[in-house]
Amino acid sequence: MIKQLPNLFTLLNLVFGCLACVAVLQPGIILVADPQGQYYYDLPAQIWMASLFIGAGAVVDYLDGFLARLLKAGSEMGRELDSLSDVVTFGVAPSLILYQFLRLSLAADQEALDQTTIGLLPAFFIPVAAAWRLARFNLNAGAAAPSYFQGLPVPAAGLFVASLPLIYWNVNETWVSSTLLSPLFLYAVIALLSGLMISKIPILAFKFSSYTWKENKLRYSIVLFAIALSVFLKWLAIPLTIVGYVLLSLFFKKQFA
Repeated sequence: MIKQLPNLFTLLNLVFGCLACVAVLQPGIILVADPQGQYYYDLPAQIWMASLFIGAGAVVDYLDGFLARLLKAGSEMGRELDSLSDVVTFGVAPSLILYQFLRLSLAADQEALDQTTIGLLPAFFIPVAAAWRLARFNLNAGAAAPSYFQGLPVPAAGLFVASLPLIYWNVNETWVSSTLLSPLFLYAVIALLSGLMISKIPILAFKFSSYTWKENKLRYSIVLFAIALSVFLKWLAIPLTIVGYVLLSLFFKKQFA
């Protein structure tokens, strides 16, 4: 039974992904009034719950791999379950967040919410790219290098998107909210994350064979970078850390790839 513990964590990741989807879809976009009595569309504050569920999914996703290595309980079944769960938690759920942000960004047009869904469909490039990325990973699992991944890990892309509602509701800067509600910004995020996931660029893996500074100085540097950013920038630290993670991986790829 103890050998199944990693798989139970993997399935818990899937449950968190399902809960994130529910949090995004209920109640969707709402109509609210400002102090002057003018009505406008906005995202309900409850959507930040989806971000927390995705974050919780990331925690148990890391733990299932850690436990599998600790208990020497890795299996093909576990790998497939992990990928299927990741598609939901870090692919489908984030795509629904982007879908809602795109709906809101188009709501300035009086007919926006009645338009065809063509302008909203790019949000679903995220789960498509995630599925492609994970399928390729599973096919190459036997030959995969333990020190790096090919392409951006799907959980990193999911966490980037999950940070958007938290930033929207907690960073009280006009330029931040206007950026998050810019269709061009949202399409750029979708294109970059999808492209990075399906690419084959080497991205540092956070798999520790030991915990010495010499062997993990780049990993520890990224962690320290993330902590420093969180102190000064709060929720903005999440996407900036992921951007830094990708850039540092590219800059220092000769050290691990």
